[in-house]
Amino acid sequence: MSLDPSPPPSISPAQMTLLRTVATMAWSDGDLAEEEIEVMLDQFSRLFASEPAQQESLRLELRDYLAQNIPLEELVPRLTSSAQRQVVLRLGYQVISASARNAEEDLINQEEANAYQRLVSLLALPEEIVTHIEQECKQLTNQPDNLVDHLTATLESFIQNH
Repeated sequence: MSLDPSPPPSISPAQMTLLRTVATMAWSDGDLAEEEIEVMLDQFSRLFASEPAQQESLRLELRDYLAQNIPLEELVPRLTSSAQRQVVLRLGYQVISASARNAEEDLINQEEANAYQRLVSLLALPEEIVTHIEQECKQLTNQPDNLVDHLTATLESFIQNH
């Protein structure tokens, strides 16, 4: 009796790397909340598929990939361009800045800060680019309504250019 192999992902390798890297940053505090999952599934399914039926199918497919917490050290080498690395840095910062686990906790907890510093180190971007991206993200964090819109715009730009 032979098992049918799983079908290949319906998104490109670059899209998969982006999804997994953002998911890894969301996992960095040891918890991937259902709210985080739903936001990522909503955003990525709308970006990667145009038809509602495709989006729903993609949501189901991508959920399994979000559940996989892959080390940054394995994902970052797959980013082949500076533009990809900058998008990942921006999205990573935005994901960890999106919410605290509880009201008493800092917006970015220690586990998230450590994961972010590891990401910065692995991406090996020039310091001035890192500083610029962080400043942009901090401004958006102070305007929560704009964070999701900016995240969506960043992803759309990345997808269109890669």
